[in-house]
Amino acid sequence: MSPSTPAPAIDLRERSVFATWTIDTIRYRDLDPNGHVNNGAINMFFEDGRVHFRDVRMTALGDAILTGFAVARFTATYLAPLRYPGTVDIGTVVTRIGRSSFALGQGIFSGERCIATAEVVSVYFDPATGASVPLPDALRTVLEAAQPRGE
Repeated sequence: MSPSTPAPAIDLRERSVFATWTIDTIRYRDLDPNGHVNNGAINMFFEDGRVHFRDVRMTALGDAILTGFAVARFTATYLAPLRYPGTVDIGTVVTRIGRSSFALGQGIFSGERCIATAEVVSVYFDPATGASVPLPDALRTVLEAAQPRGE
């Protein structure tokens, strides 16, 4: 998909779109005064999903490629309350690949119920200059392999 090609709509509330999955445990300390898992804890679940995605999909690329990322935008939508105790499934998929950035879509599920979704845009940059640079071909290949099936 070229950077100028609009991506097809991806429904992050559907389990079937995700390329990578991990599981996290809901902790008692994650609760707000109403007994719901708070948004900060949910955002940490998203981060755990991204770290797992990196570890599973990108580690073989080496440190030179993995050290040049910065989150440019994080947007979360909270759909349903989450309660303790339990676990959550965190799905991650590549939703867009640009010249020097890419977007990950994520979903947090409790059983079959989607609790929250997120979109995270990361920019690839030269650590020496801080300027954005084009995604390396090896990274682009890894990202393309993690797009939704049928892409």
